[in-house]
Amino acid sequence: MNPRGESFGRAVACLLLAVLLFDLQGAMIKMLGDRYSVPQIATFRNLFGLIPSFLLALWATRGTKGLARFHLSRWPLALGRGISIAFAQYCFYLSLTRMEFATASTLAFAGPLFITALSVPLLGHHVGMVRWLAVGVGFAGVVLVMRPGGEVFQWIAILPIGAAFGYGLSSVMVRLFPDSVPTTVINLHSTLVTLTCSAILMILLDVYVPVASVTDWAWLIAMGMVGGCAVFCLVAAYRLTRPGNLSPFEYFGIPFSFVIGWLWFDEAPFGRLFPGALLIVAGGLLIVWRERRREQLPATPPKTGGADGL
Repeated sequence: MNPRGESFGRAVACLLLAVLLFDLQGAMIKMLGDRYSVPQIATFRNLFGLIPSFLLALWATRGTKGLARFHLSRWPLALGRGISIAFAQYCFYLSLTRMEFATASTLAFAGPLFITALSVPLLGHHVGMVRWLAVGVGFAGVVLVMRPGGEVFQWIAILPIGAAFGYGLSSVMVRLFPDSVPTTVINLHSTLVTLTCSAILMILLDVYVPVASVTDWAWLIAMGMVGGCAVFCLVAAYRLTRPGNLSPFEYFGIPFSFVIGWLWFDEAPFGRLFPGALLIVAGGLLIVWRERRREQLPATPPKTGGADGL
């Protein structure tokens, strides 16, 4: 028996399931975008996504009684993180409704590049030449996918990059919380803020459309539950092993998005995405490799935050 190997295997399985669920959620958003506005979709996603987030927070704080289990002293930080996720959601969901599914999903994988860049001013980290080179390689891939000057490059193509920035910012901000605060509690507070932001935007823009059918209600509920379950799987995966061991597997989201886009929406933008997608992945993996080389001591369970607001 090899408990460590079994834990790693379970962690990889949980992460791959999370990545697949996030892509399925994106496909539901794209489908619903024909009938409902992005703020309304985001509101329902966060509303129904609260259920698994709340259950996950209950499970993680089961040793604490009363409302103290959900106490968060640095609530302004949770407020800022929730706003950054709300911004990322709006950008990503809108891009899904206007772009090919795989293209929008691939560009959103620029998140690790923003995490590296933002860690310098926000966390005071030193980023060496290797990681800056990785950022440059990744952004070169982003440029190749966007193709400035070509017919593909429209203002909509900037939206997934905005989403990557928002999710990257939320990932960096989660590291500003004390280590004693459970990740699940941080995510619960951030989800509440994100829900509030999307609902306010929906009301201000007056874009609410009555849900047309029971089938649409089912899709909206499924979208939120799938997203919430994806967060659960993501947190579970990163609690089983070091983050550096799992990060490369997140890029399975790109081939997953290819297959889902092809089967669900009859899209096949393979020529448009290569070789840019390969450079985005290469930049992210180079950052992961460099981080693993820098690890000297066993890592504490990480506070993940990049994908939890998807």
